[in-house]
Amino acid sequence: MARVLSALVIGLIFGAGIAISGMINPAKVLNFFDVAGTWDPSLAFVMGGALVITSIGYFLVFKRPAPAFEQKFHLPAKKELDLPLLAGSAVFGVGWGIAGFCPGGAIPALGLMKSEAFIFVAAMIAGIVLARLLRQATSAAVASKHA
Repeated sequence: MARVLSALVIGLIFGAGIAISGMINPAKVLNFFDVAGTWDPSLAFVMGGALVITSIGYFLVFKRPAPAFEQKFHLPAKKELDLPLLAGSAVFGVGWGIAGFCPGGAIPALGLMKSEAFIFVAAMIAGIVLARLLRQATSAAVASKHA
């Protein structure tokens, strides 16, 4: 229960930060990408602030022997870049540039009850399901080829 409650509190803090910074407004995000027009540098400051806070958080957290609600830290084992990572990053970037939403901004934007946020989240969920189906199909094809 403490684990779920801590995740809820952390999510609420994150969502409040996204809302306060204005990043739930897709126009604000899209203006960041419009360097030749109505450029708005505020996203760079939000991301810079997030990097500073995250760096401090990682420094403090990894001084602990274990997380608060787990036996050990679960860190990615893969270090190399691969096609799924690069393709996913490209799709994320293109989607963010087109829609002005990323998952971190879209979820809190649902509270505004705007159709754009609901459409984005539905498309995001469909993309997640499609990616999982593709990964399973690829894994099955590779396994049957080596069998």
